[in-house]
Amino acid sequence: MKKNIYRVLAVLPGLLMGLNAVGWVTNPENTAKSLGMPLLEGTALSTQMGDIGALFVGTTLLIFIGAIRAKGHWLYSAAILLGSAAIMRTTATLLYGATFATVSISFEVVMTLWLCTFAYLIDSTSDS
Repeated sequence: MKKNIYRVLAVLPGLLMGLNAVGWVTNPENTAKSLGMPLLEGTALSTQMGDIGALFVGTTLLIFIGAIRAKGHWLYSAAILLGSAAIMRTTATLLYGATFATVSISFEVVMTLWLCTFAYLIDSTSDS
């Protein structure tokens, strides 16, 4: 029973990431704006949607697979992607003068810790 509760809680970040993934397909201009960027054009738009959209789609899938299969390593994989985004945002600030994206970085750090916590709990709980 506990493991099922952990699985449900683990999927919550996946729902948020999934909304952004869908947004990149259905309304990329508003989705880009919600992330603090303009929607680009031409090849830059292809790169923007491809790379950022892939981050959201991939992270969403890793979280859902981990929750459905009750396998923490999938959740750790999603946590690595989210944690890496926070590191890269911080690097942009420290090395290149980007505005420190407090809200985005905080979200990424909290979701990374959330996923790592539930990955551990799922893997260490023996009941189904």
